[in-house]
Amino acid sequence: MSILDRYVARQFLTNVVILLALLSAFVVAIDASLNVDEFLSAARDLAASRQEDASFVRTTLLTIMLVVDLWWPRLLQLFNFMLGLVMVGAMGFTLAQMSRHRELVAILASGQSLFRVARPIMVVAVGLTLVQAVNGELVLPRIAPLLARERNDAATRSLAPTRIPLARDGQGQVFYAEEFDAIEQELRGVRVWVLDESSRPTARITADDATWREGAWQLRGGQVRRSGPEGLGDPEPISRIESDLDPTQLMMLRYRGFSRSMSFAQAGRLLGSLNQLDDRQARRLERIKWGRVPVMLANLLALAIAIPFFLAREPRPMLTQTLKAAPLSMGAVMAGVIGSAVGIPGVSPGLGVFLPVLVLTPMAIGQMVRLGHQT
Repeated sequence: MSILDRYVARQFLTNVVILLALLSAFVVAIDASLNVDEFLSAARDLAASRQEDASFVRTTLLTIMLVVDLWWPRLLQLFNFMLGLVMVGAMGFTLAQMSRHRELVAILASGQSLFRVARPIMVVAVGLTLVQAVNGELVLPRIAPLLARERNDAATRSLAPTRIPLARDGQGQVFYAEEFDAIEQELRGVRVWVLDESSRPTARITADDATWREGAWQLRGGQVRRSGPEGLGDPEPISRIESDLDPTQLMMLRYRGFSRSMSFAQAGRLLGSLNQLDDRQARRLERIKWGRVPVMLANLLALAIAIPFFLAREPRPMLTQTLKAAPLSMGAVMAGVIGSAVGIPGVSPGLGVFLPVLVLTPMAIGQMVRLGHQT
């Protein structure tokens, strides 16, 4: 890598880091200021649980700690959401600085092509996209329970037990639980209705609690009452329920934020383990499984589309160029996001998420050809 490549790459990466830091600080400051009462209440409760004096200084320090504890995993998720727009913005700032200082004119005067300026920007963008992929596949799935926490759960490393609404598995069994402990993988106050092919109940199972072990729910105090011509029969003991509705699936049903943090492999295993998913749920899982790839590609294509607006042989008004580039680049990034989240009728989710990329690719190629004509 030449001195020019290193210089452009360093400037671009510096602007990316600055924009990410400013955006993160802005988002955290807005959330903390709008919900300061909740954070203060949680800080007082935490001080009381530790039997500490809830003085002004200690409460303030605990409040700051709670804000940091709640937001550090969310900032990792925000990085994945905002990287495309941040890269386009950092590119604009980088090339605007070089144009203002007449560095682009000096590069052309030395006999170098403007592609030499675009190349290190795209190389760094590809590197950041790989970081985004690692973050989404390895980091976020490991901290998914932290992302699903509410403000009153800050400073905890697990989710508080919560009620599970009616959920149907692949065997035609409908589960309900008064409490679900995700860490212990345990259900409490369990009610299960066994349905036939016509969705009519054939049995009702109750249990004090159920623990996920060896691919099934192990029951404590379990009883089953089967339906007959005269209604429900006498209770019979039952100790185990075979089901593909495992704790991961329950987490996904209970916390939508958890499903967005699943990796490609987790989504694939979940699709393979559930035999009778309803069509809506199956298509949503398919979009989660395949949706990250087109989003990352759309980010790179948006950057390629925007570069020629700022990279020119002669200095141009950067405000005008920004107004021209913003609709296309932002539209490209949002097309990738919307395409991965919204299904297209009549198109399989695995293909539908890539349609924005298929539309954006010719535009990016055209912009690169345009840049070549300028040089």
